[in-house]
Amino acid sequence: MVESYSKNANHNMRRPVVKQEIVDLMRNRQQQVRGALKELEIFAKEENIPIIPHETVAYFRILMETLQPKNILEIGTAIGFSALLMAEHAPQATITTIDRNPEMIELAKKNFSRFDHRKQISLIEGDAVEILSELTETYDFVFMDSAKSKYIVFLPEILKRLEVGGLLVLDDVFQGGDVAKDIMEIRRGQRTIYRGLQRLFDATLDNPDLTASLLPLGDGLLLLRKNVDQVNLPSEE
Repeated sequence: MVESYSKNANHNMRRPVVKQEIVDLMRNRQQQVRGALKELEIFAKEENIPIIPHETVAYFRILMETLQPKNILEIGTAIGFSALLMAEHAPQATITTIDRNPEMIELAKKNFSRFDHRKQISLIEGDAVEILSELTETYDFVFMDSAKSKYIVFLPEILKRLEVGGLLVLDDVFQGGDVAKDIMEIRRGQRTIYRGLQRLFDATLDNPDLTASLLPLGDGLLLLRKNVDQVNLPSEE
């Protein structure tokens, strides 16, 4: 069941974008996860399923405990690891997570049934493009860890539902360092991802309606704070 997912995964994100000894330090010296999260971490490693790496886990603990968000949206559930992490460190939060992969949905449902003791997490099955347009709630924290080429597609709908002052975190935006290269150096099969991420950077990094920061954690995080109610994004040509 999991094998087909692993076979089709994008392995660019497995390449460290900082010195390997620093990656090792961040992954070994920071407090490790325990209990349910440790069980899921081991399972993901054994089955070659991508989850957020430990340096990102440590950063999310700080974010959750400091911000204490009340209404969280996640795009890309996978096995439910990051949703359960956020639930553990933001115990008052309600978490809505979206995924369309049947294999991952089945695993996530089992994990939420076992480990979501406060019943904080709701899983919506389907394509995020369709689901986002139907959501009626607003969110103060959004985590996006899905198809990288679709980040720019999802962005307008997400920003509509992100509260002013809210934070959007997008994972795996460096693609093992490929985003810093010329497109002619990128393998043809990865160019759609490359173009989508470049459009994302163009729309956000210098946008006066957002405060943006790129962090070299894992395969790169893009943090966006929404500063105004109506965010202006570049129009498609």
